Amino acid sequence: MDQAKLDDYLRVGKKLFDGEITFATNIPGKRATIDDREDYKENKIVPRLREAREAVLDGKADWPALVKKGLANNLAGQWGAMTIRNWVDRQPEAARAALRVFWAEGDTPPEERIRVFVDNVLPHANWGGAGAARSRLRVVSVLLMALPEGYPSYKKTEFNRAYKHMGYETLPSQDEGAIYKHAMEFLDRLLARKEALGFDRPRDRRDAQSLLWTMDGFLEKGVIEVPPTGGTNNQDSFTESLEALAKKLLLPPEFLREIAELLEDKKQIIFQGPPGTGKTFVARELAKCLAGSDDRVRVVQFHPSYAYEDFVEGFRPVRHKETEQPGFELRKGPLCQMADQASSEQNERHFLVIDEINRGNLSKILGELYYLLEYRADDDEAEDEDDDLVMQLQYSDDPFALPPNLYVIGTMNTADRSIALVDAALRRRFHFVEFHPDKDPIKDLLQEWLKKNAGNLDDDVVGIVGLANGKLSNKEAAIGPSYFMKKGGLDQTKLERAWKYNVLPYIEEQLYGSNLSLAEFELPNLRKELAQGTDTAESQDGGTDAAEQGGTGETTTGGDDTD
Repeated sequence: MDQAKLDDYLRVGKKLFDGEITFATNIPGKRATIDDREDYKENKIVPRLREAREAVLDGKADWPALVKKGLANNLAGQWGAMTIRNWVDRQPEAARAALRVFWAEGDTPPEERIRVFVDNVLPHANWGGAGAARSRLRVVSVLLMALPEGYPSYKKTEFNRAYKHMGYETLPSQDEGAIYKHAMEFLDRLLARKEALGFDRPRDRRDAQSLLWTMDGFLEKGVIEVPPTGGTNNQDSFTESLEALAKKLLLPPEFLREIAELLEDKKQIIFQGPPGTGKTFVARELAKCLAGSDDRVRVVQFHPSYAYEDFVEGFRPVRHKETEQPGFELRKGPLCQMADQASSEQNERHFLVIDEINRGNLSKILGELYYLLEYRADDDEAEDEDDDLVMQLQYSDDPFALPPNLYVIGTMNTADRSIALVDAALRRRFHFVEFHPDKDPIKDLLQEWLKKNAGNLDDDVVGIVGLANGKLSNKEAAIGPSYFMKKGGLDQTKLERAWKYNVLPYIEEQLYGSNLSLAEFELPNLRKELAQGTDTAESQDGGTDAAEQGGTGETTTGGDDTD
């Protein structure tokens, strides 16, 4: 074990215990101390567990409800807690007998209690094979907290990361009792070194476990020296990052701040609007900004053949390495993968960006998750998992809930005729933010971009786009600014190429069944009409700008809205 790293670890821990360092929560600008976490365990989780233990040992009728309530916390984990809850419901007598032995008075070592309890549960529950030992130990260690000896909980991620940082051996055993004993010996090493350094805390093993849980966020980032409260994670920094992003995207900062607040409210949001309005680009960039890392953002795209098995979990064809025979393997989709990642990094925001969300059959893709999208745990409920917020997955039967720090940003093309089929189903579950070329903040985006990136342009691009949009009867199929916001800037050649190969094919599709002809939208004809509108305006108003008029009297509204 690297004593120098252990000492540095404990020195940072002292600052945490002294309140000199706070850490970020899932709410922007809200920070917490290590004692907030310790108080929650000692004043809420432990009393519930001890009440459940007393009920089991005394044979009280309400013991099943109290046991399930005692496991309703994020220390226990969703999968293990659901396994125990199901066992209590289906085989209450066997469950109570095992819990009586587990929670009995006496000096039986914790590792032996764990082994016996796991052996009692395994024949009755779908609790995974040998490889699931550390996941089983997580929930069993929480049950240990009911005993008066003050045993702490165990979670693989926090302990293994601390082991690696300080050069402490990771036990290869799959024996839950041995894994827990090894973890307690590690905490004892921390406590002994704390005494040598003359520090007051951590006081005991449970206090040391709180330190591991909190420090894990620092180790995950690969740092041990962390800023004080006024450092990089406070509200000022959060605001500054959104301000910088707004400048990059040429969007008002208050627009991005409002989206961030909407995300904190429902955890889910959809950007809706015509193609080319920047919905996907803004979704990706905003997600990376709010997450603080590209690694905590994942983008998927829905399409008509996308299914539950692709998004949540399903069996995939594989070829076995040893036999070379084809077969099937149950694999997690991007939703479950991101949920697992968010659960393991609870102090960080994680984002799933779903592009073209209305192109898929949402009932088929989401399945039972429709329910969880509507009934998401908020940040206060995250510490108290409710049975109503957990469902079993279709294939694995594993319990599943959406972590409160997993956010969903969808994009929806309003020119897509399938929108009417999904809008009513989505409306309750998402906030909807409109991206439309004729409305703020998108209507000025192209003009602002051209001020910085236009070169060698003979055309009034804003006026031409406004004139074309004024002619389209379906305002949800308007031409968005992204068609012209080319990397490296926009010149005359790029404009004509974009109009011919991107805009005109799109307009042709929108004109199906319309009395308008595609010729009206060809660039030479739009130039001519715009020039005529400008000449008329100049003769009437003494030189009103074409960008303000947007064309002839017939299309003035379209031009005004676009500018």
